[in-house]
Amino acid sequence: MTDVNAELVSELVDAGLDRREARWLVEEFVPGGDPDAAPALRVAAKRRLNGEPLQYVIGHWPFRTLDLDVDERVLIPRPETEGLVDVALRELAACEVAAPLIVDLGCGSGAIGLSLLDELRQRGVAATLVAVDESLDALALARRNALKHRLHAASFVHSSWFESLDPSLRAHVDLVVANPPYVSEAEFVTLDPVLRHEPRGAIVSPDASGVGGFDDVEHVIQGASQWLAPRGVLVLEHANTHREAALDVARAAGFSHVEDLDDLAGQPRVLVARR
Repeated sequence: MTDVNAELVSELVDAGLDRREARWLVEEFVPGGDPDAAPALRVAAKRRLNGEPLQYVIGHWPFRTLDLDVDERVLIPRPETEGLVDVALRELAACEVAAPLIVDLGCGSGAIGLSLLDELRQRGVAATLVAVDESLDALALARRNALKHRLHAASFVHSSWFESLDPSLRAHVDLVVANPPYVSEAEFVTLDPVLRHEPRGAIVSPDASGVGGFDDVEHVIQGASQWLAPRGVLVLEHANTHREAALDVARAAGFSHVEDLDDLAGQPRVLVARR
């Protein structure tokens, strides 16, 4: 680190920033120690000190193999969701489909679906992705991330879950993957206030079947079976309070095999439901 950068880090720490975050901001906004970039750095630091998430201030964030552009239009990709991609890759390998068709529901920044495309491409698998979101702003950012990483086998659909999908996809999708909103209104008010900077609609879901925050999870599970191919699979992230309800809904929806997996913290997190 140059002397200029070290001085700027100290300045930001004195202003109240965590030292690690101060280093990240200096490395991002003052590359090479250019003192002329200091004003932009101070604007970024002020945004962070005002409570804006670091990921939005920087404007991009790593998720598995990808560096994704992120801003207030989309949910910040979480490390826990990286495990969802591992499960999806394992399930696709078990299906032994040469050129899988993937539908990513509520795609946001594109983290899940684009990671799948990228990592399958690295394995020599030519997958096709349909990325779905009800937010046109989110779709615009996901499309930008696809172009950034030259993932041209992705298309983008403005839809509330399955509502506006092309009917020709029915019974032809190999993988439906989703990280829907699953926080209840009651829980949301107890969480870290920094979450209020993220799109609320990507976090909070109505209650359903007597379960807090379960409405969108239930909707995706109930709708997925009619879109999946005979050997297709649904991989879905949910709240740690949703395990039994998710398994019950999946069985009632006609899935022949259902299981629910823990995340790295040992919490119930990922439903796997196979046709």
